[in-house]
Amino acid sequence: MRLALLTPFDFPSVRGNAITVNRIARGLRERGVELRVWDCSVSGEAQVEREVEAYRPALIHGFHAFRVGPLALRLARKLEVPLMVTITGTDGNHDLFDPDRAQTVRRVLEGASTVTVFHETMLTKISKVLPDLTAKMAVIFQSAWLEEGTPFPLADRMAVTADTVIFLFPGGIRMVKEPLFPLAPCDRLVLRFPHLRLVYAGPILDPGEGERLLRALSGRPWTAHLGSVPHAQMRSLLEACDVVLNCSLSEGGMANSVLEAMACGRPVLASDIEGNRSLVEDGVTGFLFSGPEEFETKAARLLGDPGLRQSLGLMAQTRVRALYPRERELEGYLAQYHRLLPALSAGKLPFGE
Repeated sequence: MRLALLTPFDFPSVRGNAITVNRIARGLRERGVELRVWDCSVSGEAQVEREVEAYRPALIHGFHAFRVGPLALRLARKLEVPLMVTITGTDGNHDLFDPDRAQTVRRVLEGASTVTVFHETMLTKISKVLPDLTAKMAVIFQSAWLEEGTPFPLADRMAVTADTVIFLFPGGIRMVKEPLFPLAPCDRLVLRFPHLRLVYAGPILDPGEGERLLRALSGRPWTAHLGSVPHAQMRSLLEACDVVLNCSLSEGGMANSVLEAMACGRPVLASDIEGNRSLVEDGVTGFLFSGPEEFETKAARLLGDPGLRQSLGLMAQTRVRALYPRERELEGYLAQYHRLLPALSAGKLPFGE
């Protein structure tokens, strides 16, 4: 089974698409699947097109309908192979409804043989806009996979004592993640809990938002921006922190940052949106908030109660291990590949080769 995976970003990027594609590609290779990944942020379309044509894949799998979908669709038609498209976050929540991008996204999704999403909420949202697409859509839950890499030197970046409680905001700095949101409520919280530290870990993807954040942090000595943290060091960073924040306006069904935090036994304090409700059960595996007041109230509970942090984190870890194992994710993609390539499943070569 020779696959061509096209992605907007790949390793060593720590963006969500890169983490997802790298995890899936590694798992498929472990299962004996032959594949190549093309990072469309590194190679131009003409180069990708030449290389994919020379590779002669049996199937093309594109991640992100708007960013790589048009190229993936063109290649699939040219090579006469099936196209599978995985809807991520921005393309399903924003691009599909953007007047300037919607037509492109729709054309890609309608031309795909199969469209996969990370959660039923995304399937429902897209089906309302494109009801004819429902029959060829499938839900494949994400999983969490964290390497055992070199520990992140957090103590070298900020003063940490035995009673310090670290709130971690992981993710690229851009508007949809709302990185500035926790600052105002934390300004009030740090007066009551002087051991609070707020740490950001992720590259600046939106220069304007990044500038605003760094300017805001400069006057708050209890905050820090660590920059881009290699994914191999994320496990150690998560385990060094006490609470993980997600303040996003939207997510593509299952955020890698939330899954990974839960897998490491860390409670998540997350915005009450569909993409977070798919993982976080309020008061059971973490907390959900709808505004700054609720954020502050629930953050105060987490700051003042180590036992609560531990119990929420343990329940989160148990749920992720039970419901979202890596094997389930890989089996989901393999099932779709075999459905699209029945000749391979029967041990025959596809397309008369």
